[in-house]
Amino acid sequence: MNTTENNKLIAEFMGYEVLYRPYSNGFIELSETEICDVGDLKYHSSWDWLMPVVSKCREESNEEDSHWEAIYYSLEGCDINVTYHAVLGFIKQYNNQ
Repeated sequence: MNTTENNKLIAEFMGYEVLYRPYSNGFIELSETEICDVGDLKYHSSWDWLMPVVSKCREESNEEDSHWEAIYYSLEGCDINVTYHAVLGFIKQYNNQ
């Protein structure tokens, strides 16, 4: 999966619906007044976007969840790329349950 597809997966996990229109990868309605093209999602590059996802992952995890542990330990290094990929691993595992 590329970054756009990964970000779309995260947006769906966060409860956003991906809406499609002709000639687009889709867009996300963030609020009643804010719409974001799927290609403009910043989960991979902005802590402001990623940390609410980390919080939701924590809420959805259980004590024995190794995917949550990967997120937890990734935060120690303060490397957004590592945390982003740990979040993706968690979401993929969560979606397969």
